[in-house]
Amino acid sequence: MASAATRTDIDPQTLVETLAKAGRAAQRQLAAMPSEAKAASLRKGAAALRADAAAILAANACDLAAGEANGLTPAMLDRLKLDEERLEAIAAGVEAVASLPDPVGEVINSVERPNGLQLSRVRVPIGLIGIIYESRPNVTADAAALCVRAGNAALLRGGSEAVNSNRAIHAALVRGLAEGGVPEAAVQLLPTQDRAAVGAMLAAAGLIDMIVPRGGKGLVERVQADARVPVLAHLDGICHTYVHSAADPAMAREIAVNAKMRRTGICGAMETLLIDTGFADSSGLIGAMIEAGCEVRGDARAQALDPRIGPASDADWDTEYLAPVLSVAIVDGLDAAMAHIANHSSNHTDAIVTSDDTAAARFLTEVDSAIVMHNASTQYADGAEFGLGAEIGIATGRLHARGPVALEGLTTYKWLVRGSGQARP
Repeated sequence: MASAATRTDIDPQTLVETLAKAGRAAQRQLAAMPSEAKAASLRKGAAALRADAAAILAANACDLAAGEANGLTPAMLDRLKLDEERLEAIAAGVEAVASLPDPVGEVINSVERPNGLQLSRVRVPIGLIGIIYESRPNVTADAAALCVRAGNAALLRGGSEAVNSNRAIHAALVRGLAEGGVPEAAVQLLPTQDRAAVGAMLAAAGLIDMIVPRGGKGLVERVQADARVPVLAHLDGICHTYVHSAADPAMAREIAVNAKMRRTGICGAMETLLIDTGFADSSGLIGAMIEAGCEVRGDARAQALDPRIGPASDADWDTEYLAPVLSVAIVDGLDAAMAHIANHSSNHTDAIVTSDDTAAARFLTEVDSAIVMHNASTQYADGAEFGLGAEIGIATGRLHARGPVALEGLTTYKWLVRGSGQARP
């Protein structure tokens, strides 16, 4: 009889409950595995991905053909596409996660109370993590590897456009992990594309410990609106760069052009440029953006600097373009810049360019975003660039984890209390 992981005739709620219970049981076994055993299993998983390269690429070719027939955009097709180089990068990424320090068991702090009780906080896995994602088949391996390394089980639900690729990657990875001793149910892929299964995952409080959505705004909005399980996510990446009056003009141009134009479709791309009235090269900075191929929309003062600037509407300040389009506002000093950011930022990533350390210190302290930068491009908002290895996502909330979430963000902690016979009076 087929297991629930391969059956599609079970109603979505029963299916999710069955898989979640199996995942929780597997997680308890995984959490007891030594760190090196988990790492060795991940290396076997990477080897299995390489061994199954032909099958994975053939499955991906089926997804690409279906995507073209269904009218997927070139950008979507590019995110979906795998080739030998990209598949090798996926396998290398799994190996990279295996080489990262294991956070499980780390003592965060410890203290001895006056009564002799010894207290310590120690990192432990979160449990069963549900990952709901679109388009990118690499997430199947990235998310699974991060979860396993941190002692968590994973329940994956990929998008229908990558269904064959996800299944092939999952099959290879699980085979390798199992060779290393990881229970097969520690990494499960929902066998159905029924949208009701997503709803069942979101309602599985007590079975799934955390949900991580990876995809477009529509997916994240649905997850955040419907989930009865804690969610780790960001909705928009409305990122700002503020060019202060004491900014070096050459540095400001290089940072701003990179922040917007290096890759316009990522969540760390700058969407609004704020220029101080005291900055000496406003026209040159805007000209550099336009010459780099960016459409610029501005407020009245920005429009007065260059006739090529179109008018910005009220909606522009709250828009994540994910395209070579930029909103520009002229602001009267640091306080005005921070007020604009407070009103319009999505609390993802915001940056200041300045040689004034006092202004930079205020910006870094007072701007309430997950990532706040000084003299650097917002495109650095990435777990790999932060030295975290792969990331499972970027979180903009205020609880548990913020910014790029990697291994440490996939743990919680428990208190260990050691006594010598104390009884509370």
